[in-house]
Amino acid sequence: MSTDRIIELEIKVAYQEDLVQDLNHIVAQQQQQIDRLDATVTLLHDRIKSLSVERVGSEEDKNERPPHY
Repeated sequence: MSTDRIIELEIKVAYQEDLVQDLNHIVAQQQQQIDRLDATVTLLHDRIKSLSVERVGSEEDKNERPPHY
């Protein structure tokens, strides 16, 4: 192998290492965003569930006859 070919390969490897580091950083950021979105979905699910339980309870109160009947 010639010296020029070795230098060219070293340059390509250096660019690939930089690319891998950049991609790793992007994947880590995306995982953090997924974790935050997952927590938000869980929170919203719990809120919706609690609101539906409260709504069912208030509808049952509306259907009851008042005590003066």
